[in-house]
Amino acid sequence: MREQPFLFGTTWLQVWDGNPTAAALYDRHYSRNLASRGDPRIAGPGHKMVLLTPCVRGLFVWRKFISKDQQDGVNCAIFRNEGAGLSSELIRAAMVLGWARWPGERFYTYVNPRRVASRNPGHCFKQAGWSLCGITKTRKLLVLEVRP
Repeated sequence: MREQPFLFGTTWLQVWDGNPTAAALYDRHYSRNLASRGDPRIAGPGHKMVLLTPCVRGLFVWRKFISKDQQDGVNCAIFRNEGAGLSSELIRAAMVLGWARWPGERFYTYVNPRRVASRNPGHCFKQAGWSLCGITKTRKLLVLEVRP
């Protein structure tokens, strides 16, 4: 990965699903399936917004799709921060872009408490104004949400 100095000046840049730099960050995220590592596709089917920081150390993916567990709204499918700034500020900046595209929508995300190092899973989302709203039945993932 190389920094792209001509792109500095904004928190997030929208890139295409399949961007190799974004895919490389996703390859290091705990939710990435080992079998699909190296595949440039990130978000899967549905409407999506793939965001990358200009320093290429942060990735955020919004995805609107039909959830199998009846979640309604736009999903934060991936958030990865490898030193792009304060996580809660990056999340808030991504929320602004998300609501510009999907005004009035509920945002939600899943956090696997067994796969994150934090003793307070989802802390950066909570600091950005999100709150715990449930736990999935099958995989026991935390569901966090924020509303406009």
